[in-house]
Amino acid sequence: MTSAAEKRWSYAILVGPSVVIYAAVILFPILFSLTLGFTRWGGFGTPEWVGMANYTRMLADPIFRLGLRNNMLVVAISVFGQIPFGFVLAYIIYRRMVRGSNFFETMIFLPITVSAIVVAKLWNQIFSPAGVVTQLVRMTTDNPRYVFAIFENRDLAIVPILGVIMWYYTGIYMIIFLANLHKISPDVIEASIMDGATEGQILWRVIIPQMINILFTTAVFAIAGSLKGFDLIFAMTGGGPAHYTEVIAIYMYYNTFRYYNYGYGSAVSMMIVALSLGLITVLQAIMRRVEERFE
Repeated sequence: MTSAAEKRWSYAILVGPSVVIYAAVILFPILFSLTLGFTRWGGFGTPEWVGMANYTRMLADPIFRLGLRNNMLVVAISVFGQIPFGFVLAYIIYRRMVRGSNFFETMIFLPITVSAIVVAKLWNQIFSPAGVVTQLVRMTTDNPRYVFAIFENRDLAIVPILGVIMWYYTGIYMIIFLANLHKISPDVIEASIMDGATEGQILWRVIIPQMINILFTTAVFAIAGSLKGFDLIFAMTGGGPAHYTEVIAIYMYYNTFRYYNYGYGSAVSMMIVALSLGLITVLQAIMRRVEERFE
């Protein structure tokens, strides 16, 4: 056996099992779900081919469109809220602009260590008609009849959940940025200071160019996580009232596991995948332009 053949067999033996496991766990379910999305199937019998009927029904469903709007708001608060805010907090701690930076680092990161279900139940109590928000507004406005009823508003019901998401996940991005900021050589920053650079110039001319790839990676995580997010919102409201806080993942769950429409649920899951790939592709195009600017 030649050396080239031995290498090929070695690669096959080493990589083969991983490829098989990946195909079984990732590729096969995706392909199966893609195919199932063109059928009508309740879990028993033979799936009935319906073509694009599931997708046309989905796009015409006002509940799906409301869930899509809510998902886009979650994506926006993740990409334009959690990531910038997490970076600012990380930079403040990294540059030691506050005393007790270790304390603040721990407190900001602490929420993500708590179960999403526990967090949801906690905030449910805060936002409840007899909760903290209601009591604070009653005291500040001297209106004993006030009740926090934002969840009854179709357009604003998602806002408290966006605030909870912002509070819950910002800490993990802060830790990611802080870990990568510590990789930057202190000598570079010291040299910039000696050359007379201001704090703003250090941030934009030294720090940001070295963090572009990290910002892009966290944005990808934020987009993918936002579109498939389920547990926190489901535990808080279940998508209610009247679907006002529903997102696509909850919409998919109800149609698949409560109404036993697996074909339609598969089509919804493929829509989540398509949205993720589309947004990430747009993000890649934007990041290429940003990288060219900082070159």
